[in-house]
Amino acid sequence: MAFIKTEIFEQVVKLTLNRPDKFNSFNREMALELQAALDKAGQDKNIRAILLTGEGKAFCAGQDLTEALDSEGPGIERIVREHYNPIIRKIREVEKPVVCAVNGVAAGAGANIALACDVVVGAHSASFIQAFSKIGLIPDSGGTFFLPRLIGFGKASALMMLGDKVSATDALQMGMIYKVSDDLTLQNEALALARTLSEMPTKGIGLTKRLLNHSLFSTLANQLEAERDGQVAAADSYDYKEGVKAFLEKRKPIFKGE
Repeated sequence: MAFIKTEIFEQVVKLTLNRPDKFNSFNREMALELQAALDKAGQDKNIRAILLTGEGKAFCAGQDLTEALDSEGPGIERIVREHYNPIIRKIREVEKPVVCAVNGVAAGAGANIALACDVVVGAHSASFIQAFSKIGLIPDSGGTFFLPRLIGFGKASALMMLGDKVSATDALQMGMIYKVSDDLTLQNEALALARTLSEMPTKGIGLTKRLLNHSLFSTLANQLEAERDGQVAAADSYDYKEGVKAFLEKRKPIFKGE
């Protein structure tokens, strides 16, 4: 792949957006490569966690506007429909944990791709910008869906309309991200977090993720029924049996992700 660097660390795949000279802004090729990499990670039984980050000083500056303005390019409608919407769906639908290490600025679609991940760790130098209003566009890549649910309607509305730059520390205080890390240790800390998740009961984590997705548009009654079904499925897994056995034997469980 030209623009997505893939590294395997035992049961973790690290996907790095790799257009550092363009602050990892997306063109069509990079968007399609990321989709393919997410599909491959989802299908590989040996991969039990995904780590997403960026190369260089930025995480992702969003869309490469040179491509967006190219009269022979894909155009805005195809860019949203074929590039970003599938990326967000794949991040949310893969039943494996997705950790995002935001190593610098995350702007526009870059910010919203990060916020769609399951666990987001930001470097101290990282920032999040809903930059769309600055050029007359609206937030895409799930921004209008996830951000209000993370930080509240009023705060999300202000950030989207004003396009304010939010530091990693402020993002943490708002509940936008999980953790802030030192710039020099971000990648190691995020990888350690992904490795921890990769050693946990992958089926149960996947079912948890499915239920969290469901909860975003569910009633309490429906969610209780979904939890019942999910719990039955989780209890049928190898890892549940191993977890209970290890608890009774007073030892550390060895989960297989099955």
